Amino acid sequence: MNNRNMLYAVVGALSVAVAVLGYKVYKDNQQPEGLQINFGPGGVKIQSK
Repeated sequence: MNNRNMLYAVVGALSVAVAVLGYKVYKDNQQPEGLQINFGPGGVKIQSK
């Protein structure tokens, strides 16, 4: 019975890790809201989102 509890703990920890990483990827891919300022060779560009 002890091995089964350890298996549940490992599966639970992996599930939490996948959920956290998935949320991080989701937040990184979202477009930011507000004002965006870009500096480049063509000068400064300001865009509102």
